[in-house]
Amino acid sequence: MHEDGPPIWAAFGDLMACLFGIFVLFFSWMILMEVSLTEELHVAEQEREEATARAEALEHALAGPLASGLITLTDGRIGIRGSVLFDLSSAELRPSGQRLLRELATPLRSYLDERGEALMISGFTDDLALRQGGTFADNWELSSERALTVTRTLVGAGLSAESIFAAGFGSHHPVESNETDEGRALNRRVEIAPVPRPLFERLTSRTTDG
Repeated sequence: MHEDGPPIWAAFGDLMACLFGIFVLFFSWMILMEVSLTEELHVAEQEREEATARAEALEHALAGPLASGLITLTDGRIGIRGSVLFDLSSAELRPSGQRLLRELATPLRSYLDERGEALMISGFTDDLALRQGGTFADNWELSSERALTVTRTLVGAGLSAESIFAAGFGSHHPVESNETDEGRALNRRVEIAPVPRPLFERLTSRTTDG
Protein backbone atom coordinates (compact mmCIF):
# COMPACT_ATOMS: atom_id res chain seq x y z
CA MET A 1 0.00 0.00 0.00
CA HIS A 2 1.34 3.42 -0.96
CA GLU A 3 1.14 6.32 1.49
CA ASP A 4 -0.30 9.59 0.28
CA GLY A 5 2.27 12.45 0.02
CA PRO A 6 3.20 15.42 -2.15
CA PRO A 7 3.87 14.41 -5.73
CA ILE A 8 7.59 14.00 -6.34
CA TRP A 9 7.35 15.80 -9.66
CA ALA A 10 6.00 18.93 -7.98
CA ALA A 11 8.99 19.03 -5.61
CA PHE A 12 11.36 18.39 -8.52
CA GLY A 13 9.73 21.23 -10.47
CA ASP A 14 10.20 23.62 -7.56
CA LEU A 15 13.86 22.63 -7.32
CA MET A 16 14.42 23.19 -11.04
CA ALA A 17 12.68 26.57 -10.88
CA CYS A 18 14.95 27.59 -8.01
CA LEU A 19 18.05 26.44 -9.88
CA PHE A 20 16.90 28.27 -12.99
CA GLY A 21 16.41 31.47 -10.97
CA ILE A 22 19.94 31.17 -9.58
CA PHE A 23 21.31 30.61 -13.08
CA VAL A 24 19.48 33.70 -14.38
CA LEU A 25 20.87 35.82 -11.53
CA PHE A 26 24.39 34.51 -12.10
CA PHE A 27 24.12 35.06 -15.86
CA SER A 28 22.86 38.63 -15.32
CA TRP A 29 25.74 39.31 -12.92
CA MET A 30 28.23 38.03 -15.49
CA ILE A 31 26.74 40.30 -18.17
CA LEU A 32 26.95 43.32 -15.85
CA MET A 33 30.57 42.49 -14.98
CA GLU A 34 31.47 42.20 -18.65
CA VAL A 35 29.83 45.54 -19.44
CA SER A 36 31.62 47.20 -16.48
CA LEU A 37 34.99 45.76 -17.52
CA THR A 38 34.45 46.87 -21.10
CA GLU A 39 33.67 50.41 -19.94
CA GLU A 40 36.73 50.47 -17.67
CA LEU A 41 38.97 49.25 -20.48
CA HIS A 42 37.53 51.90 -22.77
CA VAL A 43 38.20 54.64 -20.21
CA ALA A 44 41.74 53.35 -19.59
CA GLU A 45 42.43 53.25 -23.33
CA GLN A 46 41.09 56.77 -23.74
CA GLU A 47 43.25 58.05 -20.88
CA ARG A 48 46.30 56.32 -22.38
CA GLU A 49 45.64 57.90 -25.77
CA GLU A 50 45.20 61.32 -24.18
CA ALA A 51 48.46 60.93 -22.23
CA THR A 52 50.28 59.91 -25.41
CA ALA A 53 48.83 62.89 -27.27
CA ARG A 54 49.92 65.25 -24.46
CA ALA A 55 53.44 63.83 -24.47
CA GLU A 56 53.73 64.13 -28.25
CA ALA A 57 52.41 67.69 -28.20
CA LEU A 58 54.89 68.68 -25.49
CA GLU A 59 57.76 66.99 -27.30
CA HIS A 60 56.87 68.88 -30.47
CA ALA A 61 56.65 72.19 -28.62
CA LEU A 62 60.07 71.66 -27.02
CA ALA A 63 61.87 70.23 -30.04
CA GLY A 64 64.57 72.93 -30.00
CA PRO A 65 65.65 72.68 -26.34
CA LEU A 66 65.42 68.89 -26.50
CA ALA A 67 67.72 68.78 -29.51
CA SER A 68 70.27 70.92 -27.68
CA GLY A 69 70.45 68.36 -24.87
CA LEU A 70 69.84 70.98 -22.18
CA ILE A 71 66.57 69.39 -21.09
CA THR A 72 65.10 65.90 -20.94
CA LEU A 73 61.50 64.82 -21.36
CA THR A 74 60.40 61.71 -19.46
CA ASP A 75 56.76 60.73 -18.94
CA GLY A 76 55.68 64.29 -19.67
CA ARG A 77 58.12 65.83 -17.14
CA ILE A 78 60.74 68.30 -18.33
CA GLY A 79 64.00 67.78 -16.47
CA ILE A 80 66.77 70.40 -16.21
CA ARG A 81 70.07 69.67 -14.52
CA GLY A 82 70.81 71.91 -11.59
CA SER A 83 74.25 72.75 -13.03
CA VAL A 84 72.57 74.28 -16.09
CA LEU A 85 70.47 76.57 -13.91
CA PHE A 86 72.40 77.20 -10.69
CA ASP A 87 75.82 77.13 -9.07
CA LEU A 88 76.24 74.78 -6.10
CA SER A 89 74.23 75.80 -3.02
CA SER A 90 72.82 78.80 -4.91
CA ALA A 91 69.30 79.73 -6.00
CA GLU A 92 70.46 82.51 -8.31
CA LEU A 93 70.14 81.62 -11.98
CA ARG A 94 73.25 81.34 -14.09
CA PRO A 95 73.19 83.19 -17.46
CA SER A 96 72.76 79.83 -19.21
CA GLY A 97 69.76 79.12 -17.00
CA GLN A 98 68.21 82.50 -17.78
CA ARG A 99 68.57 81.91 -21.52
CA LEU A 100 67.14 78.40 -21.33
CA LEU A 101 64.08 79.39 -19.31
CA ARG A 102 63.34 82.29 -21.68
CA GLU A 103 63.61 79.83 -24.56
CA LEU A 104 61.20 77.44 -22.83
CA ALA A 105 58.65 80.11 -21.93
CA THR A 106 57.15 80.64 -25.40
CA PRO A 107 56.50 76.99 -26.31
CA LEU A 108 55.27 76.26 -22.77
CA ARG A 109 52.84 79.17 -22.90
CA SER A 110 51.47 78.01 -26.26
CA TYR A 111 51.16 74.44 -25.00
CA LEU A 112 49.30 75.48 -21.84
CA ASP A 113 46.97 77.81 -23.74
CA GLU A 114 46.07 75.11 -26.26
CA ARG A 115 45.46 72.38 -23.70
CA GLY A 116 44.12 74.36 -20.76
CA GLU A 117 46.69 72.90 -18.37
CA ALA A 118 48.99 74.32 -15.68
CA LEU A 119 52.60 73.81 -14.60
CA MET A 120 54.11 72.34 -11.48
CA ILE A 121 57.73 73.42 -10.88
CA SER A 122 59.60 71.01 -8.57
CA GLY A 123 63.05 71.54 -7.08
CA PHE A 124 65.33 68.68 -5.96
CA THR A 125 68.81 68.47 -4.41
CA ASP A 126 71.35 65.78 -3.61
CA ASP A 127 71.70 64.53 -0.02
CA LEU A 128 74.85 66.45 0.93
CA ALA A 129 74.37 68.73 3.92
CA LEU A 130 74.70 72.44 3.23
CA ARG A 131 77.47 74.50 4.76
CA GLN A 132 76.55 75.85 8.19
CA GLY A 133 76.00 79.57 8.21
CA GLY A 134 75.20 79.59 4.51
CA THR A 135 72.27 81.26 2.79
CA PHE A 136 69.88 78.32 3.24
CA ALA A 137 69.09 76.34 6.36
CA ASP A 138 68.83 72.97 4.58
CA ASN A 139 68.13 71.25 1.27
CA TRP A 140 64.38 71.71 1.70
CA GLU A 141 64.80 75.47 1.69
CA LEU A 142 67.30 75.42 -1.17
CA SER A 143 65.10 73.26 -3.40
CA SER A 144 62.04 75.40 -2.65
CA GLU A 145 63.85 78.65 -3.44
CA ARG A 146 65.19 77.21 -6.71
CA ALA A 147 61.69 76.16 -7.73
CA LEU A 148 60.44 79.67 -6.91
CA THR A 149 63.28 81.25 -8.89
CA VAL A 150 62.34 79.21 -11.96
CA THR A 151 58.68 80.07 -11.43
CA ARG A 152 59.36 83.81 -11.19
CA THR A 153 61.54 83.71 -14.28
CA LEU A 154 58.91 81.90 -16.36
CA VAL A 155 56.22 84.33 -15.18
CA GLY A 156 58.51 87.21 -16.07
CA ALA A 157 58.91 85.67 -19.53
CA GLY A 158 55.18 85.65 -20.15
CA LEU A 159 53.56 82.69 -18.41
CA SER A 160 50.49 83.34 -16.28
CA ALA A 161 51.22 83.45 -12.55
CA GLU A 162 47.86 81.78 -11.98
CA SER A 163 48.97 78.70 -13.91
CA ILE A 164 52.16 77.79 -12.04
CA PHE A 165 52.68 75.96 -8.75
CA ALA A 166 56.13 75.62 -7.15
CA ALA A 167 57.29 73.01 -4.63
CA GLY A 168 60.60 71.92 -3.10
CA PHE A 169 61.37 68.28 -2.30
CA GLY A 170 64.88 68.58 -0.89
CA SER A 171 66.95 65.43 -1.31
CA HIS A 172 63.90 63.19 -1.49
CA HIS A 173 62.88 61.38 -4.71
CA PRO A 174 66.38 61.00 -6.20
CA VAL A 175 66.63 59.69 -9.76
CA GLU A 176 70.11 58.22 -9.21
CA SER A 177 72.25 57.06 -6.31
CA ASN A 178 73.79 59.78 -4.15
CA GLU A 179 76.88 57.61 -3.71
CA THR A 180 78.65 59.07 -6.77
CA ASP A 181 79.37 62.58 -8.04
CA GLU A 182 77.51 61.86 -11.27
CA GLY A 183 74.48 60.55 -9.41
CA ARG A 184 74.38 63.59 -7.14
CA ALA A 185 74.68 65.88 -10.17
CA LEU A 186 71.63 64.21 -11.73
CA ASN A 187 69.67 64.49 -8.49
CA ARG A 188 70.29 68.24 -8.37
CA ARG A 189 67.57 69.20 -10.81
CA VAL A 190 64.38 71.11 -11.51
CA GLU A 191 61.40 69.40 -13.11
CA ILE A 192 58.61 71.17 -14.98
CA ALA A 193 55.46 69.08 -15.34
CA PRO A 194 52.20 70.04 -17.06
CA VAL A 195 49.25 68.97 -14.90
CA PRO A 196 45.50 68.88 -15.61
CA ARG A 197 43.72 72.01 -14.42
CA PRO A 198 41.48 70.16 -11.87
CA LEU A 199 44.56 68.63 -10.19
CA PHE A 200 46.31 72.00 -10.18
CA GLU A 201 43.30 73.64 -8.53
CA ARG A 202 43.13 70.94 -5.86
CA LEU A 203 46.82 71.33 -5.07
CA THR A 204 46.69 75.11 -4.85
CA SER A 205 43.45 75.12 -2.85
CA ARG A 206 45.11 72.96 -0.18
CA THR A 207 47.93 75.47 0.24
CA THR A 208 45.62 78.48 0.44
CA ASP A 209 43.27 76.74 2.88
CA GLY A 210 46.10 76.49 5.38
